[in-house]
Amino acid sequence: MQHISKLPNVGTTIFSIMSGLAKKHNAINLSQGFPDFGSDQKLIDLVSKAMNSGYNQYAPMLGNLELREAIAKKMALLYNSSYHPENEITITAGATQAIFTIINTFVKPNDEVLIFKPAYNSYEPAVRLNGGKTIPIQLEAPNFSIDWNAVKQKVNSLTKMIIINTPHNPSGMVFSKEDMLQLQNITKGTNIIVLSDEVYEHMIYDEEKHQSACLFPDLKSRSFVVASFCKTFHNTGWRVGYCCAPKELMTMFIQVHQFNVFCVHHPTQKGIADYMQEPKHYIELSEFYQNKRDLFLSLIKDSKFNFKPSKGTYFQVLDYSAITQEHDVDFAKRMTFDFGLASIPLSVFNHNNLDNKVLRFCFAKKDDTLKQAAEILNRI
Repeated sequence: MQHISKLPNVGTTIFSIMSGLAKKHNAINLSQGFPDFGSDQKLIDLVSKAMNSGYNQYAPMLGNLELREAIAKKMALLYNSSYHPENEITITAGATQAIFTIINTFVKPNDEVLIFKPAYNSYEPAVRLNGGKTIPIQLEAPNFSIDWNAVKQKVNSLTKMIIINTPHNPSGMVFSKEDMLQLQNITKGTNIIVLSDEVYEHMIYDEEKHQSACLFPDLKSRSFVVASFCKTFHNTGWRVGYCCAPKELMTMFIQVHQFNVFCVHHPTQKGIADYMQEPKHYIELSEFYQNKRDLFLSLIKDSKFNFKPSKGTYFQVLDYSAITQEHDVDFAKRMTFDFGLASIPLSVFNHNNLDNKVLRFCFAKKDDTLKQAAEILNRI
């Protein structure tokens, strides 16, 4: 028998490649985006308590109600935005499942979906699996700013969805209020759905404010806001995220969600719900990560790498053009082989693999790890 994959050209992700090389060569791994420090013991204890208290059967399809209520309170506290916990919030198996399900729910063959490149690598395959076509809008280093006139030119009657990501992975840029107003104006009066990937919402620096899609009324009416507890609470392996949307959109989302995962690990949901009763657990995260960003950049300020400080996420982009003109994939691999430090090349996320001679480094690491990485960068 012969079978053809629906994604025939998709191979191993760059994250798996670089993490594999890091392990093989015993390199410091600043490539894949996960912390090398543990979660708060209080959160772990709360999840264990939930298990011991009997939260071990199926959760409701939309998620544990206490957790949905905690999310609704958070959205009201931070953004003065209202989502009803009974029909406008759904708990998902990580943000990636939420993103996949949103795309699967709405994108049909020949629909067009605008994405901003460099883009997180799950967007485009999900669109293609549903017969849609991605329309790339390329952002260029070092500013990664958006040309909204170019966006307007790409929008047409086939445009089903626009996917945004703020704070932006992998560049570390954040959408400004003006950016969001431009997006609102472009989509107003259309049937375009906005998928707003906001998993790094609590990691934003230098007194910037996160401009969530829910802050803008018309934009909110057509948007899914996607977020992740895994990134926020330093436990990427738990795979618990959520999405918020108006009831009409969420009703359609649930129709697909119920046949995808149906529900998510119940004791983890209960533990997170209890943990979120203290808002400081997410409000203080920006300061925590800004300190790590500032430490990392202070340690490499005299290196040959050039940079603009990341405005959000826990990633920092470094320009290596003063060192070599090697392709970024080749240089990232050579750094791992020869110097013992793994990073992520951005060209793999760009339209036509545009190579801007920049690499992405994760600073969600222990201070000692960052110091060791900086010593290597200063030698290159």
